[in-house]
Amino acid sequence: MHVFVAGGSGFVEYAVCKLLQERGHTWTAGPNKVSWSELMENGLPECDAVINLCGGNPFDPMKKWNEEFKDEIIKSIVEPNSNIAKLISDMNQPPKVFVSASAVGFYPPSTSAEYTEGGPAGTDFFARLSVDWENIAMQARSDKTRVSLVRIGVALGKDGGVIKQMKLPFYLGLGGVIGSGEQFFPWIHVDDIAGIFIHAIENDQVEGALNATAPGVTTNHDFTKAFAAALWRPSIFPLPEFIVKAMFGSERAVVFLEGYNVQPKRTLESGYTFKYTSLTDAINDIVL
Repeated sequence: MHVFVAGGSGFVEYAVCKLLQERGHTWTAGPNKVSWSELMENGLPECDAVINLCGGNPFDPMKKWNEEFKDEIIKSIVEPNSNIAKLISDMNQPPKVFVSASAVGFYPPSTSAEYTEGGPAGTDFFARLSVDWENIAMQARSDKTRVSLVRIGVALGKDGGVIKQMKLPFYLGLGGVIGSGEQFFPWIHVDDIAGIFIHAIENDQVEGALNATAPGVTTNHDFTKAFAAALWRPSIFPLPEFIVKAMFGSERAVVFLEGYNVQPKRTLESGYTFKYTSLTDAINDIVL
């Protein structure tokens, strides 16, 4: 298969493209190598599948949480997906499948609820954004093109995500739980994120939402202890709730302080086999 991959610059994108190559597929990256204006004028290159991984990081601690930054995040997610959906719809011979990233922020943050792919959407900023993200992607669906939506959890990998942000303070012995530490932590190894995307393009029966989170229940306390242990460091400096709110703003802080218990029910039922179901194994692969 030839696959058009939008957003080919981050560590998730690298893992997806690497696995595509390993599985014998060819791919074209855009819009880094192909501008959006060029795409909108000339159309998508001929391809069998499209993967969209575009989107900014709403949890960048260096960014102040205000309306300007929210608009920036919305634009980085909605515009590329809207462009791709239109381009696919306009093609005489559209790709067989469009797989769009989404996020577990689709669900309401909760300290008690468990969500599978049929669970309800939340009402906060992140849920509304995820719903828009998915609704736009579904506009590309037709009798020629199926659409899958990959709701990604907390991505763990060597070259990006939370591990990159947290490694230095933990290495210095300054790591600890966030808030109570009992909130859910819906992690997934970056290799499994890539695996789910490739699974979705390779299997004709896969359609609709797929939760990209490792099976089982993990808390922030579990992650903190496993990460610190892999680095041979203590984890005795908790990050209090008021500091989390001061750093990220109340709206973002809820995600860190309440978390999500998201289970990959449909992902497993579709036949995907996770490479990493053990948090310890995943962290050791990344750290060691």
